[in-house]
Amino acid sequence: MTHEIKITTTQQSRLAQVDFNDIPFGKVFSDHMFVCDYQHGKWQHPRIEPFGSFTSHPALMALHYGQSIFEGMKASKSADGQPFLFRPEMHARRLNQSAQRICMPTFPEDLFVEALHQLVALDQEWIPTAEGSALYIRPFMFATDEFIGVRPSASYKMIIFTCPVGPYYPKPVRLWVEQQYVRAVNGGTGEAKAAGNYAGALYPAKMAQERGFDQVMWMDAYEFKYIQEVGTMNIFFVIGDAVLTPATDGSILKGITRDSILTILRDTGYDVQERPITIDEIVEAHRTGTLREAFGAGTAAVVSHVEAIGYKDQVLELPSVENRTIANMVKDEINGIRSGKIADRYGWLTPVKVKEQVTI
Repeated sequence: MTHEIKITTTQQSRLAQVDFNDIPFGKVFSDHMFVCDYQHGKWQHPRIEPFGSFTSHPALMALHYGQSIFEGMKASKSADGQPFLFRPEMHARRLNQSAQRICMPTFPEDLFVEALHQLVALDQEWIPTAEGSALYIRPFMFATDEFIGVRPSASYKMIIFTCPVGPYYPKPVRLWVEQQYVRAVNGGTGEAKAAGNYAGALYPAKMAQERGFDQVMWMDAYEFKYIQEVGTMNIFFVIGDAVLTPATDGSILKGITRDSILTILRDTGYDVQERPITIDEIVEAHRTGTLREAFGAGTAAVVSHVEAIGYKDQVLELPSVENRTIANMVKDEINGIRSGKIADRYGWLTPVKVKEQVTI
């Protein structure tokens, strides 16, 4: 199905104001954004317009009852300047899985992918080329009914904007194993990228930082025994010759970077185990010297090395990053594929193409 996207270009680009050698993450925004409205039971008026603020009613339902979801993805450039998207169809699918869980309308996946092509093509000069940098893409959907009452909204807005970014976690992180607060439970919204999930994580993260740690290692809500995620990322451990990651059981986000790492590791011949992992198992592996690596995985950072894990009255210090082989390998592989330096044998890259649309 072909969708006509109306394009209105900016009269004054802000590109010349950007220092691409110093890009604070999430604070610099590109020239345009994609917008689409859900009204009268259907998505309509898809358009690309200059990036900017919009007004909202004080009774906007998203602000009161939390019907708000998002995605996070990246675009990059090859050495010859060709812009690429990384696994856009998976992001379209996951957005709709989040929408269904939060009782929101699904968004046409072909329109989602087409909008990405048009938007990134228009703002491709905003894609940074430095190592570890990319054009971060933020699709999000929220309820727009002006009504105070607990029910699903009848209207919604879908927006996609982009921003050039540098590395998210440039240094290894120290994690605190949380024993009071939880991120998600089975049957909850942990599998959805719902805005409220992240709001609920802020206070425990603040407490962890006050203890001298960077982020939280989330445990299950019943026994505080099984590891779920770290911060806003999936978690991997290397114990002996095996690579372990918690199984996605309904409370853990099905990360696309996670899936990419699992694919690379299995293709390379590693022993990969997706299963429940207890904190006691990690403590014992550290005691016996078999805990070789731990790292978070997500779109923003790709791979974030874990330097230490604080659990109750002990701190588990991990081997130096320089001596780690698996996390560095998968990070180099994914970044290499994104930049075109490594052959994309999995078909994950989609060259950005431009379809002729209505432009004013």
